[in-house]
Amino acid sequence: MQSVKMLNKSYINGEWTEGESTRTYDILNPYDRSIVTSVRLATSEQLDETFKIARAAQKEWAKSTVEERRLVLQRALDYLAANKEDIVNTIISETGGTVLKANVEHHLAIDFLKEAIKYADEIYKIKKIPGSPEKLNHIYKLPLGVISSITPFNFPLNLSMRAIAPAIALGNSIVHKPDIKVGLSGGAIIAKAFEHAGLPKGVLNVILTDIEEIGDGMLTNPELDLICFTGSSTVGRYIGGIAGQNLKRVALELGGNSPLVVLSDADVNQAVNAAIFGKFIHQGQICMIVNRIIVHQDKYDEFVEKFVARAKELPYGDPSDPKTIIGPLINEHQLTKALRYIEEAKQEGATVALEGKRVGNVLTPYVFTNVENSSKLAQTELFAPIASIIKARTDNEAIEIANDTAYGLSSSIFTSDLGRGEELALQIDAGMTHVNDQTVNDAPNIPFGGNKASGLGRFGNPWVVEEFTVTKWISVQTTDRKYPF
Repeated sequence: MQSVKMLNKSYINGEWTEGESTRTYDILNPYDRSIVTSVRLATSEQLDETFKIARAAQKEWAKSTVEERRLVLQRALDYLAANKEDIVNTIISETGGTVLKANVEHHLAIDFLKEAIKYADEIYKIKKIPGSPEKLNHIYKLPLGVISSITPFNFPLNLSMRAIAPAIALGNSIVHKPDIKVGLSGGAIIAKAFEHAGLPKGVLNVILTDIEEIGDGMLTNPELDLICFTGSSTVGRYIGGIAGQNLKRVALELGGNSPLVVLSDADVNQAVNAAIFGKFIHQGQICMIVNRIIVHQDKYDEFVEKFVARAKELPYGDPSDPKTIIGPLINEHQLTKALRYIEEAKQEGATVALEGKRVGNVLTPYVFTNVENSSKLAQTELFAPIASIIKARTDNEAIEIANDTAYGLSSSIFTSDLGRGEELALQIDAGMTHVNDQTVNDAPNIPFGGNKASGLGRFGNPWVVEEFTVTKWISVQTTDRKYPF
């Protein structure tokens, strides 16, 4: 693979393009704050021109054959597979993710490409709907047009590919803006993969810039047809408002406050195993991370004792060390917020069952017990290695507590009665509930998405096909129709 540092430009109309801003941005390694690379930021004028390019390119790409689209996707997949080591190392250095996390992310990105190959034939396929003998009803799915994609810092390769792969597979073009903090793994590497794959110019465009340069340009450009955003609920609401005013479609995967519920008949050891992984993978910086652990009072003390013992043992430090589980938070801003949450929780009266510490840019695990679900700690999406354990008097109360949040992304239930577990799972108001597993699960062939403040729309095959296409009804009158006047 071309040196990562050489991929520090926007990719516009099939060309690696220097930003025209007077400003540059240093992408930093979250662990030691060393400079990974510096990016000259793209301007709003460059963004406007890119949307025009994407519109023209999409009209031609919409005429591509299934075989052409599948070949491009397969070649991009081959590129990611062939350059796995360099890509994984870039994810580690740019996101602060551990070796485990980076490998999981690389694997998921490839899986989304594999799945996109399967549904590249969904556009222009005729679905016949019964009607009268004199009228044929044909339903088509057509490319939607130009997609505006905005992705966050935590799983940049995977979350970007989750939007880019279906867009390309279904005949759309895309203007993609990764979080500039992870501009390489969130954008430039993907652009390189599709350049290698022979994707026609202008179908995929990656803009390396920030809000100070482009304002709402990714939301308001008249050429865009869909805004695909993964990020906070606050920003999602703002995007939804602008999209509504301009009658633009949205696919929004937003914040979470995922509960892991331990019922009275649960296997505590396995619940602890799951909660440790689901709380502390990538330092808690995942939208569907375990944010609240709700435990029946009969299992509470045993669970707390075993959970704290496990959390205390988690190795922390340099994420490039394969033994590390807890790496750095993404930047000083996120660290400061996490430390503020900890102090506020102490002031609210929560019990510190495990006192963590800051070591450089790493925050080691904190565990709070006797947490009230109404507290700020329990109702905040923490994005940090801070665990909150809540006691429930009954199993039904545990489900009520789980639902007592503005969010509804992921959730999980631990029980020895699988049938009852699934019945209770249906009572949790979340887009996804996992019985006897933790909350961080993703796959390209499931309906990934949330309820309430956690988003609108669903990713995954076949649900993403609906999101990224437009449905058209064509009727064919086979005989002369007689009209009443």
